[in-house]
Amino acid sequence: MSRNSKSVVPEAREALNKFKMEAANEVGVNLKQGYNGDLTSKQAGSVGGQMVKKMIKSYEESMK
Repeated sequence: MSRNSKSVVPEAREALNKFKMEAANEVGVNLKQGYNGDLTSKQAGSVGGQMVKKMIKSYEESMK
């Protein structure tokens, strides 16, 4: 998240950053705290895709 973006729930920022780091680790992308503009589009997309995949799985499991 960029510094200028406003979260709907500001208290969730830390949890979302942790979630993003976990997803990046799972797909083998080395994220660092702060600026990650040196990532390729493919790397950034794989992190985002992994996050969505985990969110869908969590939602599906909660429906059981």
